[in-house]
Amino acid sequence: MNKTLKIVLTGPESTGKTTLAEQLSSHYSLPWVEELARAYVESLNRPYNQADVLEIAKLQITQEHKALAKNHKAVFFDTDLIITKIWLLHVYGTCPSWIDQEISNYKNCIHLLCYPDLEWVADGVRENPDIRLYLFEKYELEIKNYGFHYKIIKGSEDRRLKRALEFVNLYLR
Repeated sequence: MNKTLKIVLTGPESTGKTTLAEQLSSHYSLPWVEELARAYVESLNRPYNQADVLEIAKLQITQEHKALAKNHKAVFFDTDLIITKIWLLHVYGTCPSWIDQEISNYKNCIHLLCYPDLEWVADGVRENPDIRLYLFEKYELEIKNYGFHYKIIKGSEDRRLKRALEFVNLYLR
């Protein structure tokens, strides 16, 4: 049985998830899995649609299973299906049950929920500077509904890393 700890960095756009994933991966010398939605959307020569978001979810599931199958002590994930689920519900008003089922199957999983207190940094993919707190609250509710252990990460970059390390250390002893 796979005992790999799945450590998910989650939260609204522009809250430092990628930076924190890289820092934690480096600190623990453990792998991290980049968010694939960004590259997928950037590669489109058109606006994304619901079918694209569902394809991203399928690719993400495959990516997660491959990373966890390598049996590292832990793997850091820059986002997970909870973000995809909330986005599908927010934009399209529906989410297929297979996504909910996949999230329900997560084992040995903790979440670092990044709070939207960092300055918004626009880029070609980000699109929601005004609803970050709303999305944060939706993510937190989903994490609670699934019963996952989590820690809210806020403050300066240094403070975020310190809080994340304290929480992760509880699980990597």
